[in-house]
This record gives sequence, C-alpha cells and structure tokens, in this order.
Amino acid sequence: MDERLAITCDSTCDLTEELYTRYRIQPVPLGIVLGEELKRDGVDVGVQDVFDYVKSSGTLPKTSAVSVGEYHEIFKAHTDKGRAVIHINISAEFSSCYQNAVAAAGLLSEEDPSARVYVVDSRNLSSGSGHLCILARELSDSGASPEEVFNALEKAKEDLDVSFVLQTLEYLQKGGRCPGILAFGANLLKLRPEIEVSGGRMVTAKKYRGSMEKSILDYVRGRLEGRQDLDLKRIMITHSYVPGDIVEKVRALVLELAPFEEVYETFAGCTVSSHCGPCCLGVLFFKKSQN
Repeated sequence: MDERLAITCDSTCDLTEELYTRYRIQPVPLGIVLGEELKRDGVDVGVQDVFDYVKSSGTLPKTSAVSVGEYHEIFKAHTDKGRAVIHINISAEFSSCYQNAVAAAGLLSEEDPSARVYVVDSRNLSSGSGHLCILARELSDSGASPEEVFNALEKAKEDLDVSFVLQTLEYLQKGGRCPGILAFGANLLKLRPEIEVSGGRMVTAKKYRGSMEKSILDYVRGRLEGRQDLDLKRIMITHSYVPGDIVEKVRALVLELAPFEEVYETFAGCTVSSHCGPCCLGVLFFKKSQN
C-alpha cells in the first residue's frame, strides 16, 4: 500500500467515514458558528444541530474557513514524515479555504524546500470534491507520482457533473441568495429548484413541481435519462436527511437508467446543509473525459 502521498480535503467533500478510511483520506473540518460557539463541521456538531439551530433562532449559522495556521500544521505533519500532500478544497468561489491552503503550502515550502504540497481548487462542493479525493487515491495506488496525480485532478475536475434539487428555499432566502417573494411563490406552487455547479459557482437550472418524492425522482431522470456521456464507474447519491425509502427509490432508478459500477450514498455535512437546508438531494458523477 503506497503511503508516499497523503490526501487531505476540506470537510465539505461530504464523504462517509467508511470512504475516508477505505481511501485513506484526511478531512479537515471547517468551522460552524452557532450563536457565539465555534464548532467543527462533523466533529462536535452535526447536521441535525444546524437544522435545530435554524428552527430555534430563525437565522443561519455562520461558516468559518480553515485558517492558514491549521492547514500549515496538518500539511507539516505529513511532510515531516517525507510524504507529499494533495489537498482538495471546496471551490474558491464559495470560501477562502483554497486561498488559505495555498498560503500555508507557500509558508511550508519556504521553511522546507523539500516539502511538496499540491493544492487543488476543486471548483466544486460536497461529494463532487469527494470524487476527486477518491480518484487521487486510486491514481496514487496505481503508481502515479504526486505531480501526476495533481495534473490528473486538474483535468478531471472539468468532467464533474454536480447538481442537486432543493425542497425549500428558506435557507437560501435567509442567506440572502433568494428574495422572499420568490421563495414565497416557489413554495406556493410547490416548485423545487435544481441547482448546478458551473464554473465554480451555483446556478439555477430546471424547476421541478410536486411532492418531495416526485420532484426528486423527476430530477434524477432529468440528470441521467438517455445520456451517452456518463462515466459509469461511480456515482454519489448525496443528501441532507431525505427519508430512507425515497433514497432507495433513487438508487433503484439510478441503476435502471445507467449501469453504474458503484453507487455510494453520502450525506451533506454541516457546511453544505447550512445553505441547502433539509431534504436536499443530488446525484454527482463524472462525465466521459473530453480531454
């Protein structure tokens, strides 16, 4: 088992503990501020805590980027053992994490010219970034050098297809990303907006109508049905507390529409859930490479 390369990532990659362990990936928790308390995403605060806080306070929690000092400490722990580091960040459009990780890597390089830290701006969020983490480990284990892994990730991130369908606009409204009148109209008409990640930013795509189950299954059909450009190796079904029976219907529909080799269920962490709200679901995968 090759341990020349340490793979670290922001907690916003939203993989499961089992996947982090299997692929030997170290998540670095972002901060979640509930009132006056700073907590660590996925460590001492969970998604239900975020939803309970919004319900009781009427306000969203604030999120806090990983500091330069925190990144420096984590990177140095690996480079001191002779490892190179690949760190995968949430899109620089969403957070200053990437900027801070680059600064930390620069400081470490000044202190130790032999230290090798490669920082990847995933241009993405949630398990879209998680796909890159798993790919990095697979490439390293197959014998790719750290530089080759980094270059491959820079190309592969352009092939990610990342989207999700919301069940409420309350969280976007509270975050100032959706005017109240639009949220009211969408809720009145039972419209469920689809959000795509494009160019490192979130943009509105289609709108689905109907119940939670109907809108989610219609969304999955809309993303997968009839497509010829799917990389069928792996797909993530990522959600924020969608009922289990609906998730199982999503899994069955995914495999009916496209014979993916691996289908993983993962969960949106505190950072992502504080923006998308409860019962959001996305299917995230690679398209066939155009490079």
